[in-house]
Amino acid sequence: MRVFLTGATGFIGSAIIPELIGAGHAVLGLTRSDEGAKALAALGVEPHRGSLEDPDSLRAGAARADGVIHCAYDHNFTTFVENSEKDARAIEAMGAALAGSDRPLIVSAGITPFTPGRPTTEDDDAPEQSMVPRVSEQVAMALRAKGVSAAVVRLPQVHDTTKHGLVSLMIATAREKGVSGYVGDGTGRWPAAHVSDVARLYRLALDKHVAGARYHAVGEEGVPLKDIAETIGRGLKIPVVSIAQEDALAHFGFVGQLAGRDAPASSSLTRQRLGWRPAGPGMIADLQQMDYASAAGG
Repeated sequence: MRVFLTGATGFIGSAIIPELIGAGHAVLGLTRSDEGAKALAALGVEPHRGSLEDPDSLRAGAARADGVIHCAYDHNFTTFVENSEKDARAIEAMGAALAGSDRPLIVSAGITPFTPGRPTTEDDDAPEQSMVPRVSEQVAMALRAKGVSAAVVRLPQVHDTTKHGLVSLMIATAREKGVSGYVGDGTGRWPAAHVSDVARLYRLALDKHVAGARYHAVGEEGVPLKDIAETIGRGLKIPVVSIAQEDALAHFGFVGQLAGRDAPASSSLTRQRLGWRPAGPGMIADLQQMDYASAAGG
């Protein structure tokens, strides 16, 4: 299968490439630069020039492929609404090239259903309205009515020893403010997964494609925010403090909207349906191995 991969030079996308090639797939990788094209070619990937800002380039890439994995996203949270709208247009453009066929479109999304009192599952619907403006899942599922064979991979905090999802922003805040904070009593939990496990899940979702499926790339159901803050504090050698909920936005910025929320998520159904068995290190283990002296925390 020739797979069009957006975000091919990014954190998750670059980990997906060897998974796909190792399974016998050819990869057509989206890149906006000559440097990115050279890096992809060195990995055995055919570069495809384009960007999220150019829907025609995305439509053309999808038209050349037997399937699409969409990982690209602009993570500048100061323009989160605009970036989410751009993402929606990108998904629609690729969907237009795949409509009326059985070629899979695998779209990345966040775990936006929050289910107080229990872990969120794959069968919980994404809300029509959410405090988070990203609507990639809703757009992908709506495309099914137009004949697009779409499925969704919901992402937790994806990590290795250098990047940690939104936790990277917590590290940056801790560096800036000289304290490592958590909200309230710190019992709020975030799901997490190692990037190698996430990459394998995308490949399985493609190889065992089921239209309309929703998968949770969750290795750990919930890592307590206090444990994360304490590990960051030890790494940076700074105090660890509790931040009041009403002060969370002022302290953490964008992350403050989520830092106090208990949002565990299960991947039991994903494991059953795909035979996925995450085996990578946990988030705390990766945070403990991070080189705080030289890393920028992002």
